[in-house]
Amino acid sequence: MSVIEIRGLKKSYRVYQKQEGLLASVRGLMRREYRDVHAVRGIDLDVQAGEFIAFLGPNGAGKTTTLKLLSGVINPSEGEATVMGFVPWQRANEYRRRFALVMGQKNQLWWDLPAAESFRLHQQIYRIAPADFDSTLDELSDLLDVRRLLNQPVRELSLGERMKMELTAALLHRPEVLFLDEPTIGLDVVAQHKIQEFLKHYQQTRNVTILLTSHYMKDVAALCRRVVIIAQGRIMYDGSLSGIVDRFSSHKVLSLQFGDDPMPSDLARFGEVLEVAPPKARLRVEREVIADVLSRVLAQYAIVDVSVEDPPLEEIISQMFTESSEDAAEAMAG
Repeated sequence: MSVIEIRGLKKSYRVYQKQEGLLASVRGLMRREYRDVHAVRGIDLDVQAGEFIAFLGPNGAGKTTTLKLLSGVINPSEGEATVMGFVPWQRANEYRRRFALVMGQKNQLWWDLPAAESFRLHQQIYRIAPADFDSTLDELSDLLDVRRLLNQPVRELSLGERMKMELTAALLHRPEVLFLDEPTIGLDVVAQHKIQEFLKHYQQTRNVTILLTSHYMKDVAALCRRVVIIAQGRIMYDGSLSGIVDRFSSHKVLSLQFGDDPMPSDLARFGEVLEVAPPKARLRVEREVIADVLSRVLAQYAIVDVSVEDPPLEEIISQMFTESSEDAAEAMAG
């Protein structure tokens, strides 16, 4: 069953082009110049109940705009979308009670008050029964290990602690769908891991449908089986994490450790030399010839250790984004 259904969703903005200088500013009062920004360019997407999906893309790709559309924060220019049967931008109160949006770079808690005070306000807004509120807050406080911090002003909390409080606030009304916009941005490795573990546990035990945007591949690898990649406002990939490597990576990384004999000086004939630190070397080799190259190396040299790996996901996805930007620039120039 599709919890989220999106068809031809588009969002464009008219942005005022302000020119420098006094004369240009005066001229702008009489005749303003605008340009159109196409943030989302016709997205089609179906999300099933209980899925945990990563929504990836470079800055300006349309990820956050899509989450805002699905949350009803903004209206689309064209297209249709339903979440749990609701049209988000109709902003029905029943819909608002069944989803939550957490944005890593924006706070929903009162800065100078303890988080507990914001939680009480949240209870009133969502009309959460006292018994449900108390039990849910107890559960989340234990899972996120924040009970000792509930009565401490939010401004005194660390970034990781504040994000835990933001998640607590978002989950108090037990939403069925959760939109997470870079929830681990700026956090250290330890804080990132704790947030990842909490989200993984919560999603598995509650079967919540989650759409996550993140620039951290560790978030994606730890949490999501399905990945949707968006660039230039369009979906360019929808599938498994491993499928990204199979589809978009043209090479493998061959790591070699030589024995006591001197290392060969002509390693470049086997592939692009990435690193040489005797007695070790790393080569970039095309996928279609890796088996042949490996057999030749093993036949010609005394190799102590060898490994064949895919390039890092960050490298593959970065290359995808670069190529997408270049294609868009060529299309505009043409």
